[in-house]
Amino acid sequence: MFEIIKKDKRTKARLGVLTTPHGVVNTPSYVFVGTYGKFRHLEPKDIEKTQTQLIIANTFHLWEKALKNKLKEGFIHKSFGLKIPIMTDSGGFQILSLAFGDKNKVSKFMADDNKTDISHQRTKIKITDKGVYFQYNDKKLFLGPELSMKLQRKIGADIIFAFDHITSPHDTFTYNKKAVELTNKWAKICLKEHANNQVDKKNKQMIFGIVQGGIYPKLREKSAKYIGLLPFDGFGIGGSYTKKQISEMLKWVIPHLPEEKPRHLLGVGKIADVFEAIENGVDTFDCVIPTREARHGKLYTKTGYIDIRKGKYVKDKKIIERNCGCFTCSKVNRLQIRKLIKSEDRDENAAGQRWCLMHNMWFFNKLLEDIRSSIARGKFLEFKEKTLRPLQSLTTPSPEK
Repeated sequence: MFEIIKKDKRTKARLGVLTTPHGVVNTPSYVFVGTYGKFRHLEPKDIEKTQTQLIIANTFHLWEKALKNKLKEGFIHKSFGLKIPIMTDSGGFQILSLAFGDKNKVSKFMADDNKTDISHQRTKIKITDKGVYFQYNDKKLFLGPELSMKLQRKIGADIIFAFDHITSPHDTFTYNKKAVELTNKWAKICLKEHANNQVDKKNKQMIFGIVQGGIYPKLREKSAKYIGLLPFDGFGIGGSYTKKQISEMLKWVIPHLPEEKPRHLLGVGKIADVFEAIENGVDTFDCVIPTREARHGKLYTKTGYIDIRKGKYVKDKKIIERNCGCFTCSKVNRLQIRKLIKSEDRDENAAGQRWCLMHNMWFFNKLLEDIRSSIARGKFLEFKEKTLRPLQSLTTPSPEK
């Protein structure tokens, strides 16, 4: 269930409450990526200290575990060790991430001057009307909408996504048109399978449909109108585009989605992008940035980030950020974190990563808490300007998908 609490008068930003069988999420909210049903180096009590509200796991990478699962209620909450709302993607992202092979990797995002072409052939997958054949770990796997729904039911997340066809940034209008048509076809199959699978009415999973269409306004609008009319509980906005197009793309899509249902932006999470998403009416968004960057020693602050591995921190006894409030900053300083994360000892390195993970997750959760407060006070745009001003001259980390 989703309830809108307040709308910003000058933008499409809004406050909401998303209620699930495993807890309530105050939106807008950051969603942290625990691909394999866990966060490496973090215990459940560590995650709780970061004030995380919502997690997303990866259906494709939990595939084998899901097939072995004998429990009706699923296993994902036991895997994380928490009673916390959890999402699972559909496996659709792997249609992009596993399509091109190691020598011809294609990212979700593209340069602003990117030209579409047909030179990036999908050599590692085969797409059919019924689903997708993958070559993965020397195995040939088939995933379609029916199996995606079955796997997500067995995994047991609170919110699941319909199986979709994400496209490459290089794909033409014609290719994207076919992908939208497939996504629409699979969406109806997913809804039917989902309805048949929900035997536990008390703990019924919410299902989100996904809007595709690449960089093409007409296709985005067409996809949003079609998916928006289907009886989904919420909507995901996926696909590939330039970083500058995030706000523009959302303007193509969101007016055609039901106002009363939640909207999730898939795979976007830099600070500036978070503000753009919320300003255009997005309620939740997931990204690997906070956790993946943390494992490499990159720590977020209100003025950008610091790379704790660099030599200039070898004698630095200051905490990561003054008045931070996170558990990490209350216990260790930069020198101690650097020594641990630079260590060749596995346990010491893991301890260093733990401190970094807890700080970054707290940072983004605190940012979203402050954003919610600004919307409540009618000061969202002022808070956006205040937050982004010190970051405009700095280079922030890029996601590594």
